[in-house]
Amino acid sequence: MARKEVAVKKYVVKLGDEEREQLNSMINKGKHPARYLLKARILLKADASDAGEGWSDSQIAAALVTSVDTVARTRQRLVEEGVEGALKRHHSPASARQRVFDGEAEAKLIALTLSPPPKGRAKWSLRLLEDKVVELAIVDRASDNTIGRTLKKTFLNRI
Repeated sequence: MARKEVAVKKYVVKLGDEEREQLNSMINKGKHPARYLLKARILLKADASDAGEGWSDSQIAAALVTSVDTVARTRQRLVEEGVEGALKRHHSPASARQRVFDGEAEAKLIALTLSPPPKGRAKWSLRLLEDKVVELAIVDRASDNTIGRTLKKTFLNRI
């Protein structure tokens, strides 16, 4: 078998038989989020080993309808973190806004939600919670939308 030519890349993907089988089985059976399947396909197309396809980043991006940056990042994460690291979702702390409710504040919000509502109210509303978390100095400020998203994330969206 002729050796594939690989462009000079800092992060060259060379999958072992076991890794290739894991990615193929992920694509062919079972239910996985679309982002995992996309990354698995990227890694299989980028595989420069004898059994791989060895496509360029631009070819992969065009074939899978994604960006060249996504392909390059996925390739880099495989080399640095392995298959699991390449597939998992990464959140950049620099790119996202700081969370209003950290773990402790979120726990206090949940406890407040489960406590009896103010007199004259049948249940807590998001607006009431918004005022109360500021009054109790749980957070400096929070919108009812932020509180709703936080409670939805914790499955307490009964408000």
